[in-house]
Parts: sequence; C-alpha cells; structure tokens
Amino acid sequence: MAETDKDDLVSIIEEDISGLEIPTQLPLLPVRDVVIFTDMLLPLFVGREKSVRAVEAAVSKDRFLFVATQKDPAVENPKAGDIFSIGTVSRILRILKLPDGRVKALVQGFAKARITRYLQKRSFFRVQVEILDEPAVEKPNLEIEALMRNVREYSEKILALRGEMSTDVGSILESIEDPGKLADLVASNMRLKIEEAQQVIELVDPADRLHKVHDLLSREVELSAMQAKIQSEVKDEISKSQRDYFLREQMRAIHKELGELDERGQEVEEYRRSIKRARMPKEAFEEAQRQLRRLEQMHPDAAESSVVRTYLDWLTELPWQKTTKDVIDVQQAKIALDRDHYGLDKVKDRILEYLSVRKLNPNIKGSILCFVGPPGVGKTSLGQAIAKAMRRKFVRMSLGGIRDEAEIRGHRRTYIGAMPGRILQGLKACGTSNPVFMMDEIDKVGADFRGDPSSALLEALDPEQNIEFSDHYLNLSFDLSQVMFILTANVTDTIPSALLDRMEVINLSGYTEDEKKAIAANHLVPRQLKENGLKPRQLTISPNAMTTIINEYTSEAGLRNLEREIATLCRKVARKIAEGDKGPFTITRQNLDKYLGLPKFFPEMDQEASQVGLSTGLAWTQAGGEVLYVEASLIRGKGELIITGQIGEIMQESARAALSYSRAYLDSVGVKASTFENLDIHIHVPAGAIPKDGPSAGIAMATALISAVTQRPVDKDVAMTGEITLRGRVLPIGGLKEKALGALRAGIKTVVIPAKNKKELEEIPVAIKRKLRFMAVRNMDEVLDLALQAPIGKLARRPAASRSKTVSKKASA
Repeated sequence: MAETDKDDLVSIIEEDISGLEIPTQLPLLPVRDVVIFTDMLLPLFVGREKSVRAVEAAVSKDRFLFVATQKDPAVENPKAGDIFSIGTVSRILRILKLPDGRVKALVQGFAKARITRYLQKRSFFRVQVEILDEPAVEKPNLEIEALMRNVREYSEKILALRGEMSTDVGSILESIEDPGKLADLVASNMRLKIEEAQQVIELVDPADRLHKVHDLLSREVELSAMQAKIQSEVKDEISKSQRDYFLREQMRAIHKELGELDERGQEVEEYRRSIKRARMPKEAFEEAQRQLRRLEQMHPDAAESSVVRTYLDWLTELPWQKTTKDVIDVQQAKIALDRDHYGLDKVKDRILEYLSVRKLNPNIKGSILCFVGPPGVGKTSLGQAIAKAMRRKFVRMSLGGIRDEAEIRGHRRTYIGAMPGRILQGLKACGTSNPVFMMDEIDKVGADFRGDPSSALLEALDPEQNIEFSDHYLNLSFDLSQVMFILTANVTDTIPSALLDRMEVINLSGYTEDEKKAIAANHLVPRQLKENGLKPRQLTISPNAMTTIINEYTSEAGLRNLEREIATLCRKVARKIAEGDKGPFTITRQNLDKYLGLPKFFPEMDQEASQVGLSTGLAWTQAGGEVLYVEASLIRGKGELIITGQIGEIMQESARAALSYSRAYLDSVGVKASTFENLDIHIHVPAGAIPKDGPSAGIAMATALISAVTQRPVDKDVAMTGEITLRGRVLPIGGLKEKALGALRAGIKTVVIPAKNKKELEEIPVAIKRKLRFMAVRNMDEVLDLALQAPIGKLARRPAASRSKTVSKKASA
C-alpha cells in the first residue's frame, strides 16, 4: 500500500477503474444489514479480524474484493453456508485505519457475480467467482418505458413525502436510460429489508429487476402516504391541544382578574363543600381531600379525571353519619303485624321481642334474622313490616344466582366501570346508614373462579366485624353495625355452615286451609279487586268456592298460586263488565269451573281405596310438605332389590334397611326366608322425574314391602314419616309442621310420627290437630298395627303395651 504520510494512517487511491480486468479469484468480505448494488458507493466499517485481513489482501494486490451479504446479521463468525452466493465485485477507493484496529473503507460496486467455490476459509475467505453478465437492452419497448416512467414518478413522490426531493435528484433519475441501472439506483436508495434487496440483486434480467423494483415502490408509496397522513393528524392534534390549553389558561387568568371562578374551579369548590357536608370519618375525609387535590392538578380531559370524579361522588353521597330515628311502639307494632299477617304467631313474637330489646337498649348489636320457609309464605313482607314498625328505610337485595365476590365487596378501581358492592349501593340508594336490609335467596348463592360471595358475606353479617366493613372500591372501612340485616331462604341445607352460624333461623312452615281463607278474604281479594279496577259489590266469592280454589286449584304451602287464581277470577269478571254486562257477579262452587276451568288437583282421590304394596309417606320440600307414595311389587327373579323413582343415596340406604328389617320380621311371623330367593323386589317412588332424597321414608318403604309379601292392604287414610333401623326402631325426623300441612292438604286423616317428635306437636296449630290424628310410635311393630288393615301372624298376639298410643286431642291442644 502506498504511503501518503509519516503516520501511515491514510491511503488514498484515486484512479480510473474503467477498462480494468476483473480477476476471478477474490477475497470475500461478508457484510451485515446492507446489500451493495453495482455502481453503488458505500463507506464500510470493517472490524472483524477475518474481514480486516480480506481488505488488506485486496489492497495489497489490485484492490478488488467480493462483497456478499450474510443471511443472518446476528452471526458473528459466518461460515460458507451463512453467506448469500450472489453479491457484487467491488473496488476499494479509499481506506482509513483507525486506532482501535478497525478499518474504514470506501467501496464501489463494479459488477455482479456468483460464488462458485470457496478457495480459502481459515485466515480469511477467498472465493472463485463467476461474473453475471446482463442481457443488453438496445431499445426499450413501450412496457419498459412505462415501467421506467412509473419508477421515476414513484421515487419522486416518495422523496417529496419525506421532504428530500430536489431538482438534482430529478435530473439524475431522468438522465438514466438503462433499465437495469435505474433499478439498481432506486433499489440502493430504498429502505428495503435484506431479503427484499437480495431478491432484487439476484435478478439478472434488467426488465425483471425493474418489475420487482416497481412493485416494491408501489407498496412504499402507500406506506409513505399513510405515514405522512398520520404525522399530519398527530401534528394537528398537538396543535389543537396546545391552542386549547393556551386559551383555557387565558380564560383562567381572566376569571382570576375578575374575582370569579371558572367551571373547573367551581367543580372543585363544590366537591370541597360536599366533603364537609358528608361528615366522613377521619380516614375517609383525608382520602377524599387527597383525591380532590389530585383532581385539581389534573388536566380536565385526562382519562383518570373521570375515575377520580366518580370516586369522589361515591364518597360524598354515602350516608356515613345519616340515620333515621327509631320510633318503636311495641303495641302498635303488634297491631300492625296482626293486621297485615294472619297466623305466624311464633314469628311475630320473635319480631316483637327484637323490637322490645331495641327499645330498651338502642345500641345493642342485633342478631341477624333468617326467615326460612317455602315460597309465598310472606318472608319478604315480614321484613317490610319490621321496617315500617321501626320507621326505618327498607332495602331489598336478591342474592339468587350471584357468583362474583365483587357483587358484595365491589370492584377495585383499577378495572374499567368499577363500582362498589351492592350493599353500599343499597345504602346510597336509601340515604341512611341504619335501614332494614333484606337479602333474599341466601340459599341460592353460587361460587366459581371469580370468588365465593357467601364468604364475602361473613364479614358483612357478623356483628363483631361489620363495624369496619371493607369494600374493594372505596378501600376504606364503612360501619354496617347499625344496619338490621334480614335474610330469607327456602332451605338451610345449601347455606354454608359458617354463614348459618351467624344467623338466627326462624322457620315459616306455611298456612292451613283456614288461614288461607282468612288471608284471602282480608288481603288477597281486596288487593286483586283494586288492581283489576273492580268494586267490592261487583264480585263476591262464596266461602265454599274459596275452599274449592284452595283444595282443588292450588297445592302449596304459600299463597302465590292462590292469588293468581283470584286474579284470574277478577280478570274474567272485568272483561264481562267491559263488554257491557253490569253484574254483580257471585262465584260459587257450582259455577267456579266456568271461570277457572277444570280442577287441577284431586288430593282426596289420589288413592281412592286401600291397596296392597302402596303406602303413603310424607316429604319436606322447598315448596312445603307433600305426600309421597311408595309402591312395592314382587316379581319373579333372582332375589334382587330394584329401586326406581330418581331417589338419592340416603333414600336408597333407607330402602335396603327396610328390606333387611322386612325379611327379619316376616321370618318371625312364619314367612320362609326362601320366599325371597326367586323373587325380585321392586320399590318405586313416583314421580320419577322429580329427584328425592332423605331418610324419613324408611317406615313407609318397610310397610309397603311387608304389605306386598303378606298381601294385606295399607290403610289409605294413614300417612307416615320416620327413619327405620335394622332392628325396627323408628328414629325422629325434621319438618313435622310442614309435613302435617302437606298431609292435611292431601286429605289424610291419620299421621304416624316418631315418638321423639311428639314434643313438636305443641308448635302445630290447634286447627291442624283438630283435623289430623297424630300417632306416636317407637318401633315398626306399632307402625304395622296402625297401617295394615288386618293383623298379621304373631303381631295380633303381641302385648297391648307395645302398641302405639294415640295422642289425644285434649293433650295436644
């Protein structure tokens, strides 16, 4: 290399390279992130040891080297397979050695070539190349000329969008007549990806290369136009925001000079006054002031400002210290409860006890009441009556189907559309912190991946904890100790034990026929007459007709279906009056079917005569007590037990226990054990589509089995309930009052109950005990004496002391 100064740092080579012969064996310089085209002038920084040696080898000879692009720029030491085979034979025009050992070289593309063989790989790459000669284009056709014109126009348009267009550039583009050179020039100045640039250089035919460049330019024009549009819109938006900010600041300064407040200042001042009026606890007050300072410093159009405003609205509108004064008059409350609710004496006594304690000690932490009973017995209306008696606001919330814990505790403010839980929503709606808060359907709360709402209710319903109830949205403590919570449920089985432990359960069993008649006459009929626009003199329902409606058109523990039937009567009469018939109308038992159609229930005709293998049990459901028929049949087989009727595991165990007892009992009265070896025993409990479970049908199953084997009919007027053991003992059951009401609705005359349930007869209304005969039994022998119409075998010779004793009407009264 020629030396130009004493430091030997710079070598400058300037000479005419036209007419030089290109050697076929050249040093290889792999480059990253760039593809060199012919006639392209490009400075390169060479730092890798192999590449520096390749440059030095080229400079020491004829200054020619082959420049090819790496396939993967991340590879530090590329091998032969990591380098594209087609590249450019280039000439080093200038070279500068840097102090750190690197070399800066200015190279110019000379000719396109392909690697045919690698001659050297160790010290640096030396390759055998084949020059790729392009086919000559003597005179471009119309298509080539059109493509060249489009390429020039697209190039000028792109440069104009970028703000880089000048007259010199346009002149250079117009001066190039060769399509291949035009394609190379444009491609070398486009921001192409390595893969796209390599595809262009590998096209030897100038027309094909021009087509490729034209397609790439078309896409680049669209991208550049879209980019320019976006930049223009952003610039306009920024300019508008700056203008709005400037004008807003000017308005603020003007208002300040005039001694007035602008809209934003008025909003902040209004929040400040609302915070003082809310009488929040210290912690909440400090948080409200902090959020107000944040709002004051925010831009009005900031996204978070609406979140802060909503939070401040909730803080200022919650009834932190707002309460209603309890005015408790126990005598007036008793009169109001008796007037609005017929029967339910035990429930009303408990409510009056609660009111009495609240009157004597207003600060006592009240227990959580839970009304449990079938639908339509008046659970919700009792809660309203309590609120009315205490002159408190009433809030109702249904928990049925709730599966998200956030429904109770609220959402955290990080979520879009976050709100407090439904407890605080109810308090805000009623405007006081001590309402009567009724939560319906507590037994129907669900749970899934979003949390368990029943667990969230533990804090709200615990008098020792709810003084600092924490809602996720507020992130502050709220005092719920003054709220009187009343819950309702149909059953307690599905209520979590931890939640049930915090509540005082009050059972509402249902209404008797006499109670339903009285409620219908005093409440339901007047209400339906008013709702249907009728006057009392226009419609009269006779007592016999009402009895028929209760017994033959409804079968329920509550009153909902009864009110629906009364509403149907009122609508029929209202239509007749609207059509011109003046009336008055009297509904009797004889013309009732003209209004309501055929009867829907025939309770006394379900079992017209006593039958063999058919006993009557009693069940307790969410809708109240019902009769449950148990059928037993013997068929030829292998001694298997078949159980049908969609009954649960507990009931199936009762069936097996009943079978074991029946075999032992029948053996004691002379029936051979081999009798069962060739017989299958089939026990069926209609209706098959309704799931059934529980142990209280054990004695009914045993009675049906023994009746089927001995061919003795079971008395159709006898219903029974009780769990059976293998030794024939009868164990106590639950829901006696509900089952008694179900038996009464079904026309049963005698109810067999376990002896240990005898004490519960005191809670059964006198009206029921007058119509039903309750028989308390200790073992199955006594049950069979009562249920089977004729004595069987040794049963007739058993001592009288072991037989059941009838509970006398006088004693039960």
